Amino acid sequence: MKEELLAPIEKAVLVYINEDEEEDTVVEEELEGLCEAAQVEPIASIRQRLDRPHKGTFVGKGKVDEIAALAKESEADLVLIDGEVSGMQQRNLEERIGMKVVDRTQLILDIFARRARTREGMLQVELAQLTYMMPKLMSVYTKFERQKGGIGMRGPGETKLESDRRMVRDRISRLNLEIEEVKRVREQQRASRRKHPFPFATIVGYTSAGKSTLMNRLAGTDLLADAMPFATLDPTTRKIDLPDGYSLFLTDTVGFIRKLPTHLVAAFQSTLEEVTFADFAIHVVDLSAPAWEIQRDAVLETLETLKASDKPILTVFNKIDRIQDKTLLRKIVAEWENSVTISAVTGEGLEDMMKAITKMVQGLLKTTKALVPYSEAGLVQDCYNFGRVHKEEYRADGIFIEAELVSEMRQKLERFTVEE
Repeated sequence: MKEELLAPIEKAVLVYINEDEEEDTVVEEELEGLCEAAQVEPIASIRQRLDRPHKGTFVGKGKVDEIAALAKESEADLVLIDGEVSGMQQRNLEERIGMKVVDRTQLILDIFARRARTREGMLQVELAQLTYMMPKLMSVYTKFERQKGGIGMRGPGETKLESDRRMVRDRISRLNLEIEEVKRVREQQRASRRKHPFPFATIVGYTSAGKSTLMNRLAGTDLLADAMPFATLDPTTRKIDLPDGYSLFLTDTVGFIRKLPTHLVAAFQSTLEEVTFADFAIHVVDLSAPAWEIQRDAVLETLETLKASDKPILTVFNKIDRIQDKTLLRKIVAEWENSVTISAVTGEGLEDMMKAITKMVQGLLKTTKALVPYSEAGLVQDCYNFGRVHKEEYRADGIFIEAELVSEMRQKLERFTVEE
């Protein structure tokens, strides 16, 4: 049975804390979607506008009382806060509300833990969880430490906290070593692909924007394409054939989200590096989302965090089969540089997208003319395999070839280039 079809196992009161009223719709829909993915049923909600969290309880003290009353009245199992709560704040809230308090980061980490399938994914999720948990352990330990001993504060109680903290630190160190090994293997795989000098592109986008659906259509893969947040975690790379004999390697990446937890960015660094090593990015935007501009900007901010914002980007506005106003599509393409509109589900607009991708690939290629010795004839075949050959002539002193090639392939031919 698909995990997404399982019944909710916990009931929650949702606490929205966004400052900007214009973001209300996207904040609410996003948190509800995360709840569904984590098998949590939202049964009530409450909001407080916050420009900065309150030191002790994250939300104001009066609001804490309102949350406690609502949680009791609705018979909830937990309170879910749409923000990142410190260990001290979480402890204070749980004491005053009288039930479990979970923040947005914990919720996302739980979803990642459910979706991780490969060894790499599981290692990265565990590292993110422990890194997130460590300050909370230290907060508890510091609480006892401040009391400077006394009855009940000596011996095994304090020792247990220190022991827990040390075990978490040791496990984090081991995970970092294992992830470094995984990263080394990934770098080897990336270098191996680079020996086949195709251009590289990565599909990026907000979670549930339709990246996996598009990848399945382009590459004939069978990735899980689900409306749930973070349906796929592990990157998949495939060779894609383009019009007029061009090709590229295309990698699908984990979906981004508003305020993507820094613990996840750090833990998934080796996975997200696929974006930084790509020649260009294909940014898939769900045009049917009510606040698609906010989602688009969140992805661009994440690319900036990854130091990949300066890469060429093709913006693909997806799910146009859900858009009634077709004049909107023309307006968006006219206003947004280097963009196309498509439906990854129906295939509408894919021809235009393939032409746009081909144009970006052509921008990476340069024409090279070379006279290749017969003893190096394999290089000519490489030009056919990894580029676009315009001319080939067999001459007495070698094979003359004129071809559009990426920089790696041009370097291989550099010693044989001619000026004809």
